[in-house]
Amino acid sequence: MKVLGIIPSRYGSSRFPGKPLADLLGKSMIQRVYEQAKKCVTFADVVVATDDQRIYDHVKAFGGLVMMTSSDHASGTERCGEVIEKYNDYEIVVNIQGDEPLIRPEQLTELIAVFESAEVTIGTIVKPISNDADIRNPNRIKVVLDKDKNGIYFSRSPIPHIASTPHSNWLDNNTFYKHIGIYAWRTKTLKELLTLDSTALEKLESLEQLRWIYNGYSIRTVETTIETPNIDVPEDVEAVLQLLRKKLQ
Repeated sequence: MKVLGIIPSRYGSSRFPGKPLADLLGKSMIQRVYEQAKKCVTFADVVVATDDQRIYDHVKAFGGLVMMTSSDHASGTERCGEVIEKYNDYEIVVNIQGDEPLIRPEQLTELIAVFESAEVTIGTIVKPISNDADIRNPNRIKVVLDKDKNGIYFSRSPIPHIASTPHSNWLDNNTFYKHIGIYAWRTKTLKELLTLDSTALEKLESLEQLRWIYNGYSIRTVETTIETPNIDVPEDVEAVLQLLRKKLQ
């Protein structure tokens, strides 16, 4: 399998403008994501896809591969779709979130490995939730799995809801999973997904993967035990800095 890693990166985040260029102990967030992704030997190439000249110039400056893409895309998935029109000889495409500076190469390798099964067309990563705050946090996306480890629903709300148990004891009664927002697709499947119309569930939850599930696509999940906190808002930066400092000790 020839695999392409794509890191969609835009400057104008509503919750954290300029987030890709945020300094994390001397390196920008986008540089740390890129360097971590490049450690995954399964990738034939890794490219940053952006619509911002500042990000484009910055990636060029640290020696990364970067492509300027349209500013009209509504999602990272759409940005990946533009990239594969140029990089069109790859069988598998991995969308690496630009706000996951601590992503580990072994997680990416394990995700790509699910495509050894011919029935898998979409893959993603999940992690068991270990604290009650993450269950309640709408920025931590929760997912419920079926017997084959396919994600059958994703939500910003706590799912499943345990009706008979006080909320403070939910972790004692069930394994909850949070979504690590990294997707992999067969290239053919990605092109199909880009033709689908938006759905009501997707709009309500603001989660594009619900469009795919609604239209009958299965999302195979890979479970990780590695904690890689993402950065959604400025308040998330400190947790990442603490882990980086530990690595440097």
